[in-house]
Amino acid sequence: MTQHFGQTILLRDDPGVTDAYERHHATIWPEVAVGLRAVGIEHMRIWRIGRRLFMHMETTDGFDAGRDFARYERETPRAAEWQRLMESLQEPAPEAQPGEWWAQMTLVFEL
Repeated sequence: MTQHFGQTILLRDDPGVTDAYERHHATIWPEVAVGLRAVGIEHMRIWRIGRRLFMHMETTDGFDAGRDFARYERETPRAAEWQRLMESLQEPAPEAQPGEWWAQMTLVFEL
């Protein structure tokens, strides 16, 4: 069974950050894609409006974001480097819980 996750975050309010973020994602490092798939992410899509990003992930059953993202970074050194690069371009959304980077969203409708 597939699980679905929706998350949001903001890009930093800094000239050039949006272009840099999109440029990096247009040429994602191969090790990052392999590492994400290895921990159970089947599909990942990120949308942007202004500084706001929305990410939708489809994962394998049993995927746990806290456990599996940590494993992804631990098992794929380039993934940890990618995460540090992306975090330099992002800031938590105001809705994020304390200690949360990407804020988890609640599904309110499905057709």
